[in-house]
Amino acid sequence: MAPPAPITALQGVSVTFGGRPLFETIDLSIGRGDKACLVGRNGSGKSTLMKVLAGMIQPDGGTVFTQPGARIAYLPQEPDFTGCATVHDYVAAGLPADERDEAHRVDAVLDRLQVPGHLDPNTLSGGEARRAALARTLVGAPDVMLLDEPTNHLDLPTIEWLEEELLAYRGGLLLISHDRSFLNRLAKRTLWLDRGTVRATDRGFAEFETWQAEVFESEEIAAQKLDRKIEGEMKWLREGISARRTRNMGRVRALLQLRTDRAERIKGGQQAKLAVAEAERGGRLVIEAERIAKGFDSADGRKTIVKDFSTRILRGDRVGLIGPNGAGKSTLLKILTGQMEPDSGTIRLGTNLETAYFDQRREGLDPEDTIRKVLCPFGGDSVMVNGQPRHVAGYMRDFLFDTRQLDSPVKALSGGERNRLLLARLFARPSNMMILDEPTNDLDMDTLDLLEDVLGDYQGTLLLVSHDRDFLDRLVTSTIAVEGDGVIAEYPGGYSDYLVQRPPPKEKEKAAPVKAKPAAAAPKPKGKLSYKDQRELDDLPARMDKLTAEVTKLESALADPNLFARDAAKFQKTSDQLQAKQSELAAAEERWLELEALREELEGGRG
Repeated sequence: MAPPAPITALQGVSVTFGGRPLFETIDLSIGRGDKACLVGRNGSGKSTLMKVLAGMIQPDGGTVFTQPGARIAYLPQEPDFTGCATVHDYVAAGLPADERDEAHRVDAVLDRLQVPGHLDPNTLSGGEARRAALARTLVGAPDVMLLDEPTNHLDLPTIEWLEEELLAYRGGLLLISHDRSFLNRLAKRTLWLDRGTVRATDRGFAEFETWQAEVFESEEIAAQKLDRKIEGEMKWLREGISARRTRNMGRVRALLQLRTDRAERIKGGQQAKLAVAEAERGGRLVIEAERIAKGFDSADGRKTIVKDFSTRILRGDRVGLIGPNGAGKSTLLKILTGQMEPDSGTIRLGTNLETAYFDQRREGLDPEDTIRKVLCPFGGDSVMVNGQPRHVAGYMRDFLFDTRQLDSPVKALSGGERNRLLLARLFARPSNMMILDEPTNDLDMDTLDLLEDVLGDYQGTLLLVSHDRDFLDRLVTSTIAVEGDGVIAEYPGGYSDYLVQRPPPKEKEKAAPVKAKPAAAAPKPKGKLSYKDQRELDDLPARMDKLTAEVTKLESALADPNLFARDAAKFQKTSDQLQAKQSELAAAEERWLELEALREELEGGRG
């Protein structure tokens, strides 16, 4: 099928910042019916490229084409409310000049997004400001929408509503987003801004990582044929990003087992409670809530936040909290952690809890401090991680920093790098319970992958408030859904499991807080693996054992806190070898998971 005629396009466009080309000779186009996403590393120029398309930045070279009369609407990451006395005024500015008197259109879109038009836009919360900006983008019925991180600060119901709107949208759409579930559902074409150029594929975002790996592999082969070294940047991209996105087999299996254990406790009766109580004497209990309730008086009467809710959270549990903004997630979190008393019911907290807290505001960094000082505030070159000393250079590599940045000031770091540094500092502090309040807001995909990896290995208890469905699916053992009006229920598994198990909307109120039963599994087909796949499956365990031994040996070498100071070249070489072996192991584990899942699917229906 021929691509749609472009409504807007870039031809040979280049942009230079500070004498350095950000990107050069870029060609891309957006046509009617296009649903494309723009992906790339943080700092690669995605937002700048989108602003060039929107006409907000003039390129240093090339041309920007827009069909005469076409309407282009741009959603920035940070809306500018300058000169707008009310939200209504701000949204009305999104109408074409000859349609500014059609106030009913503004009222209609504000009503759909539930933002009061009379409010001063400068007083809006992050979620309200994002909905107001979306209203301004949608109100003018544009021919092309350019959306930069549209789901940031939105709650799940609003994200799902936005997905439906964009699926039905007939114009051209270009998205920048870190929300994988959002992109998987919407993006039918992928544009990858990589090292100053744009690569394009007609595959959707769901196939991006496969395509990315194919590109890296073909480039490596081409480089080897030319008998030259792979550039350091190329190596970082291939081994750093791709390896981190390949999910660790042991971690996936551990999460599935944790979910099974959590499901049994959520459904369990008296016998299970007795077994838990016995284990709690050793400090296994973290939080126990028994029939708690909480409400507040307001101008509209009594507002119920929590009604007759019980849960027991044990060491190692990872609990996600979801629900609309204003439903009471933060209040429930404060009650569960002892920061707020319930009106009725009881809360019991475990002993010796050491809590680390990561909130939406992000604890600040001194711009003059170096990375070394942030991670080693009391001097020296060692960071204590899980009770073990790590050289700061090795530890910062875990968070995607180059060791040459060790003495770089915070003010020289990009936004994504600062977020990674905050995470590195957070995880270097001793804790056995971590509370994360919307940690994925404003994170680029590299940092989001890193956060997921670190949390996947965290041995403590995790309470996570998030709107990121993919993030929840990959991390949590159970999901507490705060539906509003006091209705709260807990479901084993992640967000996708919640969708399967939750009662139909009309039954939610009378069913809560009864715990839902897991859905019955679909019938499995009969069959078996091919001879080739079975041989590969049989050989993989020995290969993984060998790679694991090699990784362990290299990790032991790097555990020497004096290695970097004694022999920096050996430290670098060992680090590179470790990354390569970890990448091989991750790929083998992922393949084992795929083949084992396929075998179970094929053979599970027998008999």
